[in-house]
Amino acid sequence: MRKTTILILALSAAVPLHAQSKRTMTPEELSRLTLGTPEQQRKAFPPHRIIGNIYYVGTEIQAAFLITTQAGHILVNTNFEETVPILRESVEKLGFRFSDIKVILGSHAHGDHMEGDALVKELTGARVMAMEQDVPALERMRPGGKSHPIDRVLHDGDEVSLGGTTLVAHLTAGHTAGDTTWTMRAEEGGRPYSVVILGGMGVTQGQSLATAAGLTPLAQDYIRSFKFLRSIPCDVPLGSHASMYNMTEKYARLQKEPKGPNPFIDREGYLEELDARERVFNLRLDEQKKQAAKSF
Repeated sequence: MRKTTILILALSAAVPLHAQSKRTMTPEELSRLTLGTPEQQRKAFPPHRIIGNIYYVGTEIQAAFLITTQAGHILVNTNFEETVPILRESVEKLGFRFSDIKVILGSHAHGDHMEGDALVKELTGARVMAMEQDVPALERMRPGGKSHPIDRVLHDGDEVSLGGTTLVAHLTAGHTAGDTTWTMRAEEGGRPYSVVILGGMGVTQGQSLATAAGLTPLAQDYIRSFKFLRSIPCDVPLGSHASMYNMTEKYARLQKEPKGPNPFIDREGYLEELDARERVFNLRLDEQKKQAAKSF
């Protein structure tokens, strides 16, 4: 059996929940699919080109994207500090130099996405940029006692440009105060495509969404963020976790039919992800509304 076939079979079996529509998953199932196992979070995944100048360099679960330009590269998400060597190896397997990374961006201030910022900056000299509302949480993120570098504080709508490529930072607060969704354009076959790198739209345990007085500011943040995300164009959905855009299935399809249609072009998949996340949000919100009403 060829190695590629073995890999495809293994990836298909890795997260069987993918066979189920995200729109019908329970909150627990969606969370399990998103987070994976500790082993998956730290296991290398074959680096690959997604579309245009965008490449995947993350692990089986923790997504990281390399955006290449003639003036150097942009890295979105450094993930855990302990997995930075995997990140570096993935970049180099693609034929790029890790030291050519000039800009470090992130999805949101959780360790599984941005803990490696200090180490990657140390190795490359890249500038670290982060959304203003996430700065306090990032400053508390000190792996090995290292301070968290922040070279540019971003605000909603700010642009980050390098070598002719521009990403736009959108504040999609909820999962964290500064949760950031990135948008950009990519070209393939002479056509432009809208790319969206979702931050984290999952409701985390302990978040307060409703009280006897009504919706909390956090709930209102989520509602605004979902409304915004549904308003923007998206041809190529990506996300801070690989399962947020069904990466393993799409990669397997890409290996099976390398000259076929690009599986990462998937508007329907973007809507399915938003539907699933918003459904969980509404379930949690309804639960808390009922609890608040009982205690009133």
